[in-house]
Amino acid sequence: MAAGITVVACTGRPFPGALPWVTKLGIESPIVCYQGAQVRTLDGGVLLDNGITHDLAMEVIRFARERDLHVQAYRDDQLIVERDRPEAHIYATHAGMEIHVVGDLDHAMGPTTPKLVIVSTPEKIEPVLVVARARWAGRLNVATSVPEYLEFTTIESDKATALGFVCERLGVPQAEVVAVGDGRNDASMIAWAGLGIAVEGSAPEVIAASDRTIAGPGHGGMQQLAEALLK
Repeated sequence: MAAGITVVACTGRPFPGALPWVTKLGIESPIVCYQGAQVRTLDGGVLLDNGITHDLAMEVIRFARERDLHVQAYRDDQLIVERDRPEAHIYATHAGMEIHVVGDLDHAMGPTTPKLVIVSTPEKIEPVLVVARARWAGRLNVATSVPEYLEFTTIESDKATALGFVCERLGVPQAEVVAVGDGRNDASMIAWAGLGIAVEGSAPEVIAASDRTIAGPGHGGMQQLAEALLK
C-alpha cells in the first residue's frame, strides 16, 4: 500500500462476511458494512448503526411474501430467513454466513435490522427494483449490489453517508477521497468522492455518478486504478 493512502472497505456484506477478506487485505480502518447501515471496527465495535425499524421492515417482508420472493433480515450479525430456500444458500455461500431459519421474521427480527435483501434472478429483480423504489421513495434506499440482490436500508444509510462518517473520523478531506464501485449501491459513494470511479459495464446510474471509468476484472482495471491513485 502506498504511503499516505488509507483504504476503507465499503461493502454491502454483513460484518461477519466482510471481516475475513478485509483482514486478508490488511485493511485496518473501520469497515463500512451492511450497505452503509453500520460502521464497525475490526474487533466488532459499532461506530455507526442505522437499522430499519421493525414496522417498516415488515412492509418490505410482506411485499416479498406476496410475490413469493425470498427475503432475509439480520439480527445480532446472523442471517435469518423464514424458509430454507435455494436463494438463501446462494447468498450465504457468497457472504460466508450460516443460514438461520426462524419461521416468522415478524417475531424473530428484533426492533431493527441493518438491511433487508431480496434474492432472485436479475430478470425478476429489475422490475421489482422499479416498483420498490417508487413505493418506498423518501423512506428507504433501494438498490442492487449484484444483479441478483435487491437491498433495502434506511433513507439515512448508504455508502456515501457511512464513508463520509469514516473520513471525518480519520481526518480525510472529501476532496482527497477516491471511491470505486460497480453496483447501484455504490452510486452515492462514487458521486460523493472527490474522484469517483465506476467499473466499465456498471449500470447507467453508476456510470453517470462517476468522474471516470476503469476496465473490469481481468482487463487491466487494477492497473488503471493504481495509476489514478498515484498521480
